[in-house]
Amino acid sequence: MKLAAKHKTGLVFFPAFDWAISPSHPEREERLLYTQDQILEEGLLDIEGITEFKPDVVTVKDIQRVHFCVPDVWAATTESHFISAGGAKTIGMAVMDKKIEKGFALVRPPGHHAMRVVHGSRGFCNINIEAIMIEYLRQAYDIQKVAIVDTDCHHGDGTQDIYWHDPNTLFISVHQDGRTLYPGSGFPNEFGGATALGTTINIPLPPHTSTEGFLYTLKELVLPILSDFKPDLIINSAGQDNHYSDPITNMNFSAQGYAELTALLQPDIAVLEGGYSIEGALPYVNLGIILAMAGISYSHVKEPDYDPDKIRQSPQTTTMITKTCDIIRDQWEQRGYYQDKLLGNKEFHERHRRIFYDTDNIMETQKEKLRACHDCSGALRIESSSDHGQNILAVHIPRGACNNCINIGRQWHETARGAGFNLALLQDRVEDAYLSTSF
Repeated sequence: MKLAAKHKTGLVFFPAFDWAISPSHPEREERLLYTQDQILEEGLLDIEGITEFKPDVVTVKDIQRVHFCVPDVWAATTESHFISAGGAKTIGMAVMDKKIEKGFALVRPPGHHAMRVVHGSRGFCNINIEAIMIEYLRQAYDIQKVAIVDTDCHHGDGTQDIYWHDPNTLFISVHQDGRTLYPGSGFPNEFGGATALGTTINIPLPPHTSTEGFLYTLKELVLPILSDFKPDLIINSAGQDNHYSDPITNMNFSAQGYAELTALLQPDIAVLEGGYSIEGALPYVNLGIILAMAGISYSHVKEPDYDPDKIRQSPQTTTMITKTCDIIRDQWEQRGYYQDKLLGNKEFHERHRRIFYDTDNIMETQKEKLRACHDCSGALRIESSSDHGQNILAVHIPRGACNNCINIGRQWHETARGAGFNLALLQDRVEDAYLSTSF
């Protein structure tokens, strides 16, 4: 009898042959070529219900729904970025159009370190491909509540930044403790902005966490929070650098563990992020994820050197994970109290940050001002300057903004002239419009 998928599953492959930071860099096209070979050898595309789609290309407008690229989109991207984000968009559309039940975009370049403002590349990321897909789906299909579960070993600080003030987007990042790994962030006290407190959840795990720790975190914390939030769509930022053989991280996850996590999480869409053990991990992890999404047994998927005894976590690690989950669970359960306390009667909240673009060696300084609105997620004003000479004003008017926030946002943009900025940008999600004014 011919093998058939329980869930119709779509795949997009885009290795990006023309994009690499350097020929020997861990983020290069071989990351996906070995996976493609494995998929073909296993005959996955011959299974009834597993379909390959060709990636579409996103538009400039798709990128501008999410990002303020300085000075423009063309300066921040290559053709590969348009196709990588387009691969995620293609899978998202196929899910929404019910051509498939689940989909996996195996694409590069990755995106989860790209923040709302983009002066250059950080963490191998120029634009945030998941966020671009999500905001396209919201515009085209009127999706409201979305949950993003980021299982990359590195904290998804870019995705966190984009959705920091959005109460309709639940962002959960499960990652190696930022005290031990780039980008040095992602702690439990990073809990969301004034109008969205509690919809950012960071779960830092100690180095050498194994499958046991990841699955405990998922079952005891992530799944209950998702059940409370009740999203319309679940997205998995499926970074695979938690694997025990990854050359730039310190975790002990396995291909079997990734497959079981996927089977439990049941994401509608998975988008590849990191993972740099090109031969020893990625072909097996990706195979396990695809089989789990399709509802096919993955019990035979094992790395050639897999030995669970060698990668088992210590009792001390287990204790640390349990305590971390208890702290975050308490925060989640008391989120309403904390948000009311933070909102208070203060009309505007400010945040000052310095952001380093490690790939392009750029330092950015930001002053962020949010209208802490009780009727919507609030107009957002960002003053951003870089040590490369750019000084911009970026204004974001969110979807569903109230009239007061619409008027304040437009006024901020209109009065930018003469204030020392060389560029004023307006991201108006109510009108789905983007304005750029140079001075």
